[in-house]
Amino acid sequence: MTFEEFIASRLTDLLRHAAVLTGDRDLAQDIVQEVLARAQVKWRRITHADSPDAYVRRMIINEYLSWRRSWASRNVHAVGERLAAIADARRVGRDHAQDLAESDELWRRLATLPRKQRAVLVLRYYEQLDDAAIADLLDCAPVTVRSNASKALKSLRLASEQQLRVREKELR
Repeated sequence: MTFEEFIASRLTDLLRHAAVLTGDRDLAQDIVQEVLARAQVKWRRITHADSPDAYVRRMIINEYLSWRRSWASRNVHAVGERLAAIADARRVGRDHAQDLAESDELWRRLATLPRKQRAVLVLRYYEQLDDAAIADLLDCAPVTVRSNASKALKSLRLASEQQLRVREKELR
């Protein structure tokens, strides 16, 4: 497969993957553009890998986790509206406004997580990868993946509980 064929068939998926990781479509486009520029230079080596798609996805994850993109973890981006269309096909007969509000709230909470924890949750629940595959992509042990997932989910639960307490106080 040539680099041009790869781009023609996989660009949309790579952009979606990066958008879910970053929570920002513009940043995702920047990351994918930078990664693809580097991938084109070493495309011969990439095609010899078991899966060029997995190789490029790993490059995207590494770029996202790099220190040059650290500002992304400090900025909250409401990407829920942009990604709502992905889940719309699964939501028949539900209130779209409520779904959008829940989606935006989830993305706000995800944006508060450290980048590695967010990456683990995205890879586990959005990409539906198992711990071994995530560990391979993030170049760490499966136990580290489970630890990051546990910490991230605990943080999300605590944020949810705090929000419920605030709402209960407002109702009183």
